[in-house]
Amino acid sequence: MDDGLAKRLTKLPWALAAALIVALIAVVTFGILRMQAPSEPRTTRVIDAIGDPSATRQPSIVDYDLLDSRIEALMLQPDMVGLAIGTVERGQVRFIKGYGETLAGSGQSVTPDTVFRWASVSKGVASALVVGLAEEGKLSLDAPLAGMGTTLTLPGDAGAVTVAHLLAHRVGLVRNAWDDRLEAGEDPRTLRAALGTLPQFCPPATCYGYQNIAFDAASELVEQATGQSYASAAQERLFAPLGMTSASVGRAGLQSAKSWAQPHRGSRRPTTVNDSYYRVPAAGGVNSSILDLTRWMQAQMGDAPDILSPTALEAMHRPRVATPPRGARSAMDRALGDAAYGLGWRSFTYAGRALVGHRGSVDGYGSLILFDPADKSGIVMLWNSNHGRAARLQLEFFDMLYGLPPTDWLELPASNEEPTG
Repeated sequence: MDDGLAKRLTKLPWALAAALIVALIAVVTFGILRMQAPSEPRTTRVIDAIGDPSATRQPSIVDYDLLDSRIEALMLQPDMVGLAIGTVERGQVRFIKGYGETLAGSGQSVTPDTVFRWASVSKGVASALVVGLAEEGKLSLDAPLAGMGTTLTLPGDAGAVTVAHLLAHRVGLVRNAWDDRLEAGEDPRTLRAALGTLPQFCPPATCYGYQNIAFDAASELVEQATGQSYASAAQERLFAPLGMTSASVGRAGLQSAKSWAQPHRGSRRPTTVNDSYYRVPAAGGVNSSILDLTRWMQAQMGDAPDILSPTALEAMHRPRVATPPRGARSAMDRALGDAAYGLGWRSFTYAGRALVGHRGSVDGYGSLILFDPADKSGIVMLWNSNHGRAARLQLEFFDMLYGLPPTDWLELPASNEEPTG
């Protein structure tokens, strides 16, 4: 208490002065306790990450109490460790929450700020960078790839393969060409330069074959056009302008985060971070929190036109090649019709609506993004285990959003369901 305040208090009636002193002590004590108390984790109902936060918020359509209970039941599965989810309805962020642990048995909770790997959801970042550079006239999506100075070689007469064909996986190679050698530790640039020695799977530009090593030629295109590293270009052109403060490219960006989700295999067995797909950053090198993946989804819905123009979004999302099913398909995959690929993005129809998204998986991590561009509604998820069942939640969200009869897409064992009353 300063001397001036003390002198003024002595001139007041005793009872009034005592009351003021007690009130002052209470205010100071409350402030100290507030500073010492740990901040509560942000879990649900956050304001819009992009756009006008003062916009009128409409009532939620999705039953988030039900969705939350479904996720809690999912987290009881023996191979689930941690998970984060974000949803957007009609352009407004409605639900952000973390579940489980960053490391099994650690007691360290997943929060909306916990950083995970995006895996192949990263391909949308590469597409955005390349399409943006094309808008600036620094390259052309229709230019023959062979003249672009990348390390990629292709079998047969590959002169017709363009930059757009690269981003749509239409380069004439068998799917996932030499991913096994990448995972064994071989240099991706060396592998990319030798892909031309493989037998041709189909005439280039005529069919679809999903790639990682070949797709990462996009990182070379970005570096040549910008004079920057791929990570720096992503940061300066996308992440920073969009306010994605946790987003990064590369292993260091994951492990330097204050809270980061560690990878697990099987029944909650921790494993080390495998950097194989960090070495093909355009194909699988991005990390972020669920907050920033939600921001990314909002930008893909058109909420950041100065950064991702409507023309760029149309070029990326438009279906360019059918992706016919192969092997056994889950009920979820059967429900998603008209499967196709654009530039770094998949497209589907569900309940008569056009959806855009992507899924990802690397050792110990899973990811997904799926949204309705016309409705500006969608879901993003990140988790730190090899279990793929979590991806099925996306259709439970869309069933609620579209007012469809509920379907048990998760197909959880009955014993793991919480009692409903």
